[in-house]
This record gives sequence, C-alpha cells and structure tokens, in this order.
Amino acid sequence: MLEAKCLKKAVVPSTLIDYPSPGSIQCTRLALRVSEDGRSCVVYIASGPHIYKLHLHIALGESSVNEGKDSLLIPEHTEIIDSSLLNRCPHRSEIQSIALAEVESCGDVMLGSVDSYGHLIVSKLDASAEDVDKLTYSALPHDNGIGEGSWSGLCFCPNQWSTTAVARSFCKTVDIYDQDMHIRTLRPLWYPTSLNFLQNVVKGDQSSTLAITEGSQLSIWDLRVKENGGCVHRVCGIPGDIFYAVSISSNGNVAVGGADRTVTIYDPRRWSALSRWVHCSKYEITGLAFSTIDPDCIYIQGVDYEVFCGRWRDTTKIFSFRGDSNWLGFSKCSGKDVLAGWCDSGSIFIADVASN
Repeated sequence: MLEAKCLKKAVVPSTLIDYPSPGSIQCTRLALRVSEDGRSCVVYIASGPHIYKLHLHIALGESSVNEGKDSLLIPEHTEIIDSSLLNRCPHRSEIQSIALAEVESCGDVMLGSVDSYGHLIVSKLDASAEDVDKLTYSALPHDNGIGEGSWSGLCFCPNQWSTTAVARSFCKTVDIYDQDMHIRTLRPLWYPTSLNFLQNVVKGDQSSTLAITEGSQLSIWDLRVKENGGCVHRVCGIPGDIFYAVSISSNGNVAVGGADRTVTIYDPRRWSALSRWVHCSKYEITGLAFSTIDPDCIYIQGVDYEVFCGRWRDTTKIFSFRGDSNWLGFSKCSGKDVLAGWCDSGSIFIADVASN
C-alpha cells in the first residue's frame, strides 16, 4: 500500500512571475526532476513564452505528513532555494507543454517545450540541471505554424530520447521528429488532447507505438505502419465526453480520463477494459499518472484543484490533497513517486509517496 511521506508547499517569487499566463485546461506546463540524493528537486514551469527553473528543498524519505478533514493532506511550507529564467528556449508564443527525458548514457537530461503554434525546442542540461552550453535544437511544423494557435503537447520516446512526438490540437496533427528532422505526420480524426508512447506491450518494448486521446476516442498508432495513416486501433468512449489525459503503466496498461470523470484502464493485448472507476473525480479529469512503485495505483488530477491516489482495481482512494487555485501544471517524476503541481496563485505543491 502506498502512503504520502510528505507534502510541501512553496510560493513562486512575484519578482520571477508576476501573473502567470492562463494556458489550456490540460495542465502540461510543469516538469519535475529529483536530485540523486533526494534532498532537493528542480521544477520547470512555463508561463507565456518563457521557462523558469525552481530549485526546492524537499528531503525525500522523511515522514512529516499531517492530515485534516476527510484525510486531506495538509502541506508544510518549504523554501525555494534558487529560481531563474532559462534563456535557451526562445519561443514567440505561449508555451503549452514541457517535458523531460533522461539520457542514460551520460546522465544528462533533455528539456523539451512546444508552443501554441507547434514550435518545438529541445535543450540538453547536465546532470545537475544547470543551463550549460550543450546541444540545443528546434523544429517547426510543416506549415511553419500558420493559423490559429491552440493547445500543443509533446512526449519523448522512453528509450530513445531523440524521438519526439508533438501534437497540435486545432490542426488535428501529430508530428514525429528525430531530433530536428521531421519523420512523419499522423492525422487524428478529432482534436488531440494528450499523447504518450507505449511501453512493454505484448512482446518486448514497443517504443514505436503511440497512444493519443482525440475527442472521445483513444487511438493507437504504429510508426512502422503506413496503412490507414498508421492508426492500428481505436477505442471509443461515450460520444461527447472528451478524453483529456492518457497514461501508460510500467506493465503496459493504458489509462484514460476526461470529461466523464471516469478513469478506464485498458489491457493493450486485447484492448478490453480491465477496470472502470466511475465518477471518481468531482469534475473533469485532466491529469493521470500511474505509480512507479505499484502499477495497480494511479494518481488522478481534476479541475477542482484536487489530486488523489487510489487503487484502480478495487476503486478505493488512498490519500488526496488540494491546490489553492487552478492547476497550470502537474507532473510526476520519471522513475519516482514524486508529484508536483503549480497553481495560478503561484503556489508549488510537491508530494513524496512511498510504500508502507
């Protein structure tokens, strides 16, 4: 069973960000990385055309959590050690999504960002997350970003960081890049709202398979297939209820959630529903992340400021906490059960979860 070890709250200095830009309903403008010693973490947040880096003290492993009414976790205040503006991501419009990918061979980390017109910029940072003079590249969509701006999302291939997928909602396209070289364009039927590469599917690691939520459908795309534009399967939800989030577990299960306030877990071998957690959230679900420690647990983030952890097999909540305003960014650290969320009030919430 999982339990929250600590919940920290920090406030972004108003001298760094006075008024954050509003963004879209998908809170994809935060990325998180924890230091090797677990004493601190680096949080990247995007507002307008800029990315900011925040260095926070968290001290993972120390149990210091307090509970309030209905077992709601009460955050403890922590300080932001250092904050700065990254100067290597020169976007011209509002950044919609940021993501991190670790390069295992050298310990460096790749920071990717995409703005509302689909302009992708990827920068390599060193192991200490310092903004050093390393590899940086950018890529423009084929139409050079002409037209109306909208939500855009990106994800790195889990075992090949040079492969990046960029979704543009209004244009109904998903572009695949190998660094700055355009590989192909996928064309969903509806507006894409979230995307993620599948792992450990059927036989071995299927890093060429991409899961995309579009409208009320979950579509599966194989980058090696040309027939049907690369789409190999579609799973339809309730018509009119838009999916906003998709997450992949370490054992390959796929979770989707959205306007119907229900989390559905699919088995990728048969694409049948393993579980449906009906109306688990009070409002629309806009963020999902499977637990690294226990893939039978999932973190769910809703529009009503609440984030909770629960077991999807028996549909039971384990713990929850709330932000103090709308979520602008929310993310789980890769390889660790550390969560971070950023509210438009300027508050940063960080939760450390472990098995009891």
